[in-house]
Order: sequence, then structure tokens, then C-alpha cells
Amino acid sequence: MLFTGEEGLKPTHALSGGEAARLIFCRLMLQKPNVLVLDEPTNHLDLEAINALNIALQRYDGTVLLVTHDHDLIDEVATRIWHFDKDGIEDFKGPYAEYQSEVEAKVG
Repeated sequence: MLFTGEEGLKPTHALSGGEAARLIFCRLMLQKPNVLVLDEPTNHLDLEAINALNIALQRYDGTVLLVTHDHDLIDEVATRIWHFDKDGIEDFKGPYAEYQSEVEAKVG
């Protein structure tokens, strides 16, 4: 979980936001839940931790409900997009890149 040396011995109250998030993801990996609900999971993570999270979510066998503004994470992980705006909810079944192309085609 990207803890090295003495970092693994820190008490939990002394962890930074990113370290605490990594610890929570570690606990989730050990519990192996069927469903994950993640709200902005890349907040407080450095690039190395974000890359590790992307890989872990791509390999995850369960269902992930993900709320994020991180377009790279969406593009690498999502297989279905629910876009919420003032007009309602759009349900798109497919990867984010295809969703973007469809949105651009509607606008253009």
C-alpha cells in the first residue's frame, strides 16, 4: 500500500489524508466486498497511489459505484456512465470515451 520503512509504524491518528485513504483501500482489499461505493476516491492520493487504485479497480470482480471528476479514472474503469444534470439522468452503457464521442456528436 506504498508504505515504506517507518511509515508502516505510524499511529492512525498521525496519517495524512492520502495515507489514511490508502489504509482504507487496504482494509477493503482484505474484506473483499461484492460492492464498492466510492466518492472521489482519488482525492488526497499522489500519482503513484492513483495508478495503483486504477489497476485495482480494473481487476476488481465486484460492482463499483464511482462518483468522480477524474476523467482518467472514469476512462480506465467505467463500463457504464450515469450522467446527472438539471434535466435528469442519462444512462450510457459503454466506456467513457464512447460516451464523450456521443455527447460531442449531439452538441456538434
